[in-house]
Amino acid sequence: MTKIAIFGVGLIGGSLALSFKGKPDLYIVGHSNNPASVEKYIKREVVDHATTSLEEAAADADFIFLCVPVGNLEEYLHKLAALKLKPGCIITDVGSTKADVAAAAAALDFGQAVFIGGHPMAGKEKSGVEAASSLLYENAFYVLTPAAGTPPEAYDRLSELLKHTRAHLVKVEPVLHDEIVGAISHLPHIIAVALVNQIARYNESNELYQILAAGGFRDITRIASSDPIIWRDILLTNKGALLRLLKDWNEEIAGFVKLIEQGDGPGIEREFQQAGKFRSGLPERRKGVMQAFYDVYVDVEDHPGVIGQITTLLGINKVNLSNIQVIESRENVPGVLRLSFREEGDMDKAIEVLKKDYAVYV
Repeated sequence: MTKIAIFGVGLIGGSLALSFKGKPDLYIVGHSNNPASVEKYIKREVVDHATTSLEEAAADADFIFLCVPVGNLEEYLHKLAALKLKPGCIITDVGSTKADVAAAAAALDFGQAVFIGGHPMAGKEKSGVEAASSLLYENAFYVLTPAAGTPPEAYDRLSELLKHTRAHLVKVEPVLHDEIVGAISHLPHIIAVALVNQIARYNESNELYQILAAGGFRDITRIASSDPIIWRDILLTNKGALLRLLKDWNEEIAGFVKLIEQGDGPGIEREFQQAGKFRSGLPERRKGVMQAFYDVYVDVEDHPGVIGQITTLLGINKVNLSNIQVIESRENVPGVLRLSFREEGDMDKAIEVLKKDYAVYV
């Protein structure tokens, strides 16, 4: 029997647990310092056993997944290094930064256990074990960052286990991982937060900024609402890469300042054309490092009961709607509804159901 210990059975750890649970010869143990969380893991049948004892969870484990916040990873590595782990045990994590944890692990002695960094690039708007799903990682990228001296046999064993997630495994060097993820995820979060805070300061002297900042502005800055504590730790553990990326960003912005100052219309056009060409080549509707939003827009006439008609239609067809927003609601003016879904399948079904009677677009 292969024992898998998961420290921190929230959305990420819980989804891993559900990917493994019920598979032949796999026994899943969840760990939390909080007795209420342990009780919840068992009640929801996410794991086979749960405990508040770190020693009990790690004892004789063949695999240990550290699904705790990035800021706590080094602490847990030190705790594990103080234990007598099973020879051949593989320790891995799910943190979104890899260089710092790789360096911390390299400085510790785990006996005959091996550390291999990991980063499953998938998530949801909801957090906690309640949101966990065995399908979370399906078709997502799951990055592994083994050290140069990692035994191939250990890497192969972890890769084989992770096949249960149905994710696409990618091997990347830790520093390169942080550069890439910093550029496509961490930097956009910083930009979104800075932009929202800039508008908030303007709003202090004129409330029209907040009143008119709907639609597109709200959409492009959704990630600014991310968890402050989680992102504090992510940014501080990817400090070197982000400082380089922010320097490059400042140069990009300085380039736009120059184009506008000089009235360089063709230059501005080129920037938009280049961006459009690159963006059009990005994979569509594929799970990535940033949370995907499954939104559908529906043109509706302004008459009583129209929203009820749409939600009833979705309900009859068993489509799970997570949120609805009226973007335009002026009297006698056609409006737009934004329907939000947590799963891509619900979005696809909603489009199929609604397009017969309404103008629908994504």
